[in-house]
Amino acid sequence: MLDILRISPAPESLLSFPVRIRLRDGVSLAGDVYLPGAPDSADATPGDTILIRLPYDKSGVYCFIPLIAEYFTRHGYRVVAQDVRGKFRSEGDALLFVNEVNDGYDTIEWITRQNWSNGRVAMWGDSYYGYTQWAAAASGHEALKAISPRVTGTELGEPVRRNGTGRSHAVEWGVTYMYPLTQFFDNDALHWEPDWSRRDFAAQAEEFMSQVGRRGLSYDQWYPNPVRLQRFPNGDPFGGRSVPVLHTIGWWDNCAPLSWADVDQIKRHPNWDAHHYLRIESIDHEGYQLLEVDEDRVSERSEQQVRDLLPRTLDPTIEFFDVFVRGNGSAPDLSRVTWNLAGTEGMREARAWPPTGVRTVTRYATAQSGLADRPQTETTLRWTHDPADLVPSSVPDAFSFLLYRPDEAPIGDRDDVLRFDSAPLVNDVDLAGPASARLRISSTGPVMDCFVRVLDVAPDGTALRVARGQQQLLDATDPATIEIDLGQIGYRLRAGHRLRVHVSSSDYPEFLPQTGTGADPWAWGETCANAQSLVVGGTDGFALTLTVLEGELP
Repeated sequence: MLDILRISPAPESLLSFPVRIRLRDGVSLAGDVYLPGAPDSADATPGDTILIRLPYDKSGVYCFIPLIAEYFTRHGYRVVAQDVRGKFRSEGDALLFVNEVNDGYDTIEWITRQNWSNGRVAMWGDSYYGYTQWAAAASGHEALKAISPRVTGTELGEPVRRNGTGRSHAVEWGVTYMYPLTQFFDNDALHWEPDWSRRDFAAQAEEFMSQVGRRGLSYDQWYPNPVRLQRFPNGDPFGGRSVPVLHTIGWWDNCAPLSWADVDQIKRHPNWDAHHYLRIESIDHEGYQLLEVDEDRVSERSEQQVRDLLPRTLDPTIEFFDVFVRGNGSAPDLSRVTWNLAGTEGMREARAWPPTGVRTVTRYATAQSGLADRPQTETTLRWTHDPADLVPSSVPDAFSFLLYRPDEAPIGDRDDVLRFDSAPLVNDVDLAGPASARLRISSTGPVMDCFVRVLDVAPDGTALRVARGQQQLLDATDPATIEIDLGQIGYRLRAGHRLRVHVSSSDYPEFLPQTGTGADPWAWGETCANAQSLVVGGTDGFALTLTVLEGELP
């Protein structure tokens, strides 16, 4: 029997009053309304409203929405917190993504008809409740004046699909198919973990559904015969009316590639780009900071720790909404890009990202495990990908990377991880912008996953990951040159530190591992060890390209 923990709705906050919001198809969604002032003397005069639509329980402790609502109401905003369709107290099917555009529109319309609303609505939230903001904006409702999505993306959670004729694809997260079996299975949250040592995940999913006595609608639409869910009516989240956006991305957020993909899309839509404001922080998906004090780097935050967290989390949004919702101040008063150079205190400002004055620098791997400023003699390096002995992920929860702030140096000591080091830096080097790697790779197996990690190695030998990327190569017995996007970096490498690169074929269980036979990693099955190859030196050898703002790399 699987150990399944069912999380039902928490008691509704005494600071709010509950409402039922009837949608166009007759489904009713549950909401909590928070008004400024104490509950017994709340200000019900018309005012600006912040809407939060989430699947994680509007009243629960995980997202601490009552504390967030209290903070917003102290600044004069009304707040509506709503369980999305099919979750906790709301009616309807627990179906990921597809209803959020229309449900967001209908909820905003309901808000505008209340006596405490002045017809102006904004939205705030992280992750899935950042996604619901993009969806509501795509609905085109004119009452939505601004949004503040954090650590999210319009393609959040979408399974990897091998479309077209390309040989290189993304690598599937281990959490992808687990999400509709835990958070989006039915009204409650169902917390359970597969036996990661078995790796027959599809079989364990069937065991789970058999045990709870029903199938999961979202899971069945994704596996084994995936249906691409229609998230946005016209297929383009940025194809219609635009709204001002304060877009927050975390340097260590595992979902950051989805956020940066949206940044690129927005640049292609002038009406969105005109009032797109970027905020980049040294946080992970769960909001842990790189420079967190030890007593706050805990898995269970106390209520006081949450309250202490709210100003740095919410004040930028309040400043933004004050301009675009309330009309206090003007848009030119706001910086288009506010960012933290990780490893330093405070926020910087720029007119665009990357900031002006940057330059690209390329370093080349050598057969002697170094990083040189020019290609050396061509050599092929080899290692073994063994499905029975996978390279371990460095943290138990990729969403909370900075909670653990792991030392990844030991991973580089494995025989199945290639390691390349620079000489020690003679001065501080500030990285600010995109990073990428070019690799010529091959395998004795039909499918090869390739992971590239960039690390900062301190004089004591500990290594902190500062960038990463991964790609899957099909028909891998035929060598190919691929480009791996390592994301964006904003980081200070200190003098005396070294730059390090890890190259490997697995990162488990954060990513589903290859069987070595081409079999479906989710279903597992027959396995086989593969010999993997990487070319260093010559015209196609491994090349790492970084964006430097200040300083010189060795």
